[in-house]
Amino acid sequence: KVCLPRLFRLVLSDPLRPSYSSGDKVSGLVQLEAAAPCRLTRLRVTAAGCARVERRGGSKRSRVQEVEYLNLLRGDSENCFLLPPGKTFSFQFGFELPPPGHLVSSYRGKFGSVRYYIHAELQRPNQDPLHCEQEFEVQEQLDVNQTHLLAPAAASKQKKVTCMFIPDGQVSISAQIDRRGYCEGEDIQINARFENTCSRIVVPKAAIICKHSYSVNSSTKELRQKLSAVRGNPIISGMCDMWQGRSIRVPKLQPTLRGCDIIKVDYTLMIYLHVPGSEKLVLELPLVIGTIPFSGVGSRTSSMSSQVGSTCSLTSFPSSPPSYSSFQRDLRVEGPHTPLLHDYDGAEDDQETGLFMRVPEVCYPPPPSYTVSLPPHTPKSTNMVVLK
Repeated sequence: KVCLPRLFRLVLSDPLRPSYSSGDKVSGLVQLEAAAPCRLTRLRVTAAGCARVERRGGSKRSRVQEVEYLNLLRGDSENCFLLPPGKTFSFQFGFELPPPGHLVSSYRGKFGSVRYYIHAELQRPNQDPLHCEQEFEVQEQLDVNQTHLLAPAAASKQKKVTCMFIPDGQVSISAQIDRRGYCEGEDIQINARFENTCSRIVVPKAAIICKHSYSVNSSTKELRQKLSAVRGNPIISGMCDMWQGRSIRVPKLQPTLRGCDIIKVDYTLMIYLHVPGSEKLVLELPLVIGTIPFSGVGSRTSSMSSQVGSTCSLTSFPSSPPSYSSFQRDLRVEGPHTPLLHDYDGAEDDQETGLFMRVPEVCYPPPPSYTVSLPPHTPKSTNMVVLK
């Protein structure tokens, strides 16, 4: 006679809990109910976790690689017991997750995943065992207040531009951010200097880039995804532009995935110049997306020194007041715009359809006030002008 329970399921003690971390206890119940008397031999409960990467090749062939991170077992009596009908029986279980450094955060991606689950196996005499599973999320804590994540990141890069193999000047980028570790909702402050000595109009941009890496049998597949992006004003030939604290907000993201040999999730801040008719000039600064946000304690000196360094290296403002020939920083023409060329870098982060020439608007201060007077005892025939 086939023994088939009417109810066989796993229930976690806190089903609304979003995730667990290293050292937490995962507990719950296995519930059984039979419609008729059912003889069972063993109930086996296991907590398991593994990373899995699967990549399909030609002719529907696939390559799979797995890494196990968790395998805990709880088993009841091996003797046969009779499950009476019409009553629900609950069997408790509990597991303590390993200490920090032994687990990897849960992950689901295009070619792989890291998943954790509770597995229950119900064995019956002379019959195939029954199985049920219940997944749970693991989120390892990543504190962005660590010393190496509070250090500033800076880099510079330049590129020579050619037109039909003829030199056409160069473009360059120098950029810096105050720290490397950020959390969801925080603003990344960018200090950068862009120079353009080629004959084309270039556009400065920045974006947060996510890189997913999957490894199978020493072969690695990488996917890049552009997230939040900002764009600056076009820069004409012979001009430069400055970003002082230009901010880009970190959206809701999967934290940086660490500790897994076959799946990696990394982030970079890509700062680049779009050069029409040529490859972009790209500069990347490393980012780490964590779970414990920036506290500001113990890093004020580092932040201030980085700001001073960036100001000294990226700015060159005159120490004396501007002369009459100085002009305003906003050089964009008011009124109708006539596009000079179109930006083929993509329209997902652009708000304009073309690039526009910037013409200086000269602003001269008014002349100093003066009066005309004659010194005492001066003959009326003498012409003299005294400025006050």
